[in-house]
Amino acid sequence: MISYDLCLAWNWEHDADFVSLLDTACQSHGLSLLQITPANIVGLLQSLRQAQGRPLAGNQITFRAFLDRASDADARFIPLVEWARAHSVVRINPQEQAARTGDKATMHLDLISAGLYTPYAIILPSYHEQPILPPVDLSLLGDKFTIKPAHGGGGAGVVMEATSLSQVLAARQAFPTDKYLLQAHVVPVHLDARAAWFRVIYCVGQVYPCWWDTRTHVYTPVTSDEETRYSLTPLRHVATSIARICGLELFSTEIALTPAGLFVVVDYVNDQLDLRLQSKTFDGVPDIIVRDVAERLVALVAAHLT
Repeated sequence: MISYDLCLAWNWEHDADFVSLLDTACQSHGLSLLQITPANIVGLLQSLRQAQGRPLAGNQITFRAFLDRASDADARFIPLVEWARAHSVVRINPQEQAARTGDKATMHLDLISAGLYTPYAIILPSYHEQPILPPVDLSLLGDKFTIKPAHGGGGAGVVMEATSLSQVLAARQAFPTDKYLLQAHVVPVHLDARAAWFRVIYCVGQVYPCWWDTRTHVYTPVTSDEETRYSLTPLRHVATSIARICGLELFSTEIALTPAGLFVVVDYVNDQLDLRLQSKTFDGVPDIIVRDVAERLVALVAAHLT
């Protein structure tokens, strides 16, 4: 039997650079890496199943830690996720916790309960659960608001700058089994002509605050001088608090600083980060952050396996 230290499931071609960095980090820690992709998922799943309750054979495999970057978009990887859970494998961002944080309605309430600031929001039941809504007071949201399904990412189903109930009613039927959030717009303060809107990455205790241009989606790391000059250290505290709430080792969040001095969590938890390198694509994550993320994830695995 061949036993690997870390198994990475991935299916997005643009993850290749991150995978390379992860592999390099594994080699530096003396760990072995098993990559499971759409090209080999069928055969490797069969090998994992054969290893259960049978005499050991050279063509059987197993692994001790698991990072999933595939099952959210490819159902063929779900049995792999289930195998890892059933065999007490060290799991980074366990699927059941990631699924819970993927519910924006649940996270909205969890963040508020923990004392964090979020935009004012109205949570609506799914269309299937309640086709006819009782009266909804949209005036509480301001002149314009955002309509978001509780699940999903990449902007699917999101209506920006909505103004009317008719838009709400139409949007609910786009994903009729999902809850919806009606979220008030947050207007950030400007710091030396730059909007104080941030995307913050959290990885195994380390926080990476970045300026985030909502139009271009370009990351610019917050420098230590900027953090001091603009009193931005609360970005780290907020991200660390979210980590305690969601129980994930790796995620990003979006935070806006308002004119009232409040750090408002606008986009709650994104556990499937786009880790393309900024050196390869303008809206990628700065290379130094991706490299450090890979190193920290592997160091976490190494610590668990020793």
